[in-house]
Amino acid sequence: MPSKSSVSDFSYLNQLSTIVTSYIRKIKNLSNFYLLPLFFAPQLAFAEFGMNLPEGVTSVSRNIYGLHMTIFWVCVGIAILVFGVMIYSMIFHRKSKGAVAANFHESTSVELAWTLIPLAILIAVAVPATRVLIDLENTDAADMTVKITGYQWKWQYEYIDQGVSFFSNLTEEQKKATSDKASREGMENYLLEVDNHLVLPVGKRIRFLMTSNDVIHSWWVRDLGVKQDANPGFINDAWAKIDVPGIYRGQCAELCGKDHGFMPIVVEAKSEADYQTWLGEQKEKQKALAAASGKVWSKEDLMTQGQKVYSSTCASCHGVTGGGIPGVFPAMTGSPITTGDINAHIDIVLNGKAGTAMQAFGKQLSDSDLAAVITYERNALGNSVGDLVQPSTIKAAR
Repeated sequence: MPSKSSVSDFSYLNQLSTIVTSYIRKIKNLSNFYLLPLFFAPQLAFAEFGMNLPEGVTSVSRNIYGLHMTIFWVCVGIAILVFGVMIYSMIFHRKSKGAVAANFHESTSVELAWTLIPLAILIAVAVPATRVLIDLENTDAADMTVKITGYQWKWQYEYIDQGVSFFSNLTEEQKKATSDKASREGMENYLLEVDNHLVLPVGKRIRFLMTSNDVIHSWWVRDLGVKQDANPGFINDAWAKIDVPGIYRGQCAELCGKDHGFMPIVVEAKSEADYQTWLGEQKEKQKALAAASGKVWSKEDLMTQGQKVYSSTCASCHGVTGGGIPGVFPAMTGSPITTGDINAHIDIVLNGKAGTAMQAFGKQLSDSDLAAVITYERNALGNSVGDLVQPSTIKAAR
């Protein structure tokens, strides 16, 4: 005979079970009533609701999605089997039904079963996983190559063998919106828009070479199925073949500094004809930049261009007004660099300063942009030195 305490415990549990069951039935009936209209308007109810990975627009991303779903259903099957056995055992082999637990020790059969069955599952899962990983690493037979270099906090894209290179920064509108809540309300693609898109042709196998100029970055575009670290001093590679024209957005996926959240990626996939048209336009821009380095600029033109370059390149550290960040980044206003020897000013902008966050902009900016921004720094932001820097001076200093 069970003790009185055990009987009272079972009675309490039975009452609790009855109460919980009744509440579950009420919630179920109530949820069915309120969820009924959703079945008549599924697109309205679930338009922005997703629980799964996207399939993407490349074979790589679709293979990753297929592997994910394979592993998911394997896990579902294991969960159903394990929890099914557990629930069945709790219901039909509980003590109140007179079940007596089996007593065995060092069963060879059981040990073999719980070793060989998981091993078989792992091998079955490893086959498709290995196939996907090998495909991810195979960058052979590329139709074109793009070198991607991470900077704090922007990306440089170089089209190998095409003579085209440019930087991609967060747009000025988006930068201003970070400190102005009113301007970012309703803004489309907040913190995900750049001034220069990475334009690629559809249907071409594209190899990406990734590195960094300073710290570790990570180039990640979800719809392309590409996420690769950009490490200083090393080159990693990845590939993609985009099937559908469109705009695909990504971000730096490695914490790389205070403006890590402000270096998005925008890939624009075009048809072959449209891509060739764009490529021709970029080559003309490169020629125009080279020609601009050989002319003499007026102070007005230098100041106008310098303000644009400063806003996109320098303001993130030294501040829009040149006040800097005390204890972190020095001010431009009244600085001994911006008001002192002009050659020292040119040198630090061109070559950076070792041991500090001051980057070398010699490879990042053209002669005309460097001349303009140095002129702007010496004659704006509270400074009024009065001297000008011409692109020819920068060219000679290189």
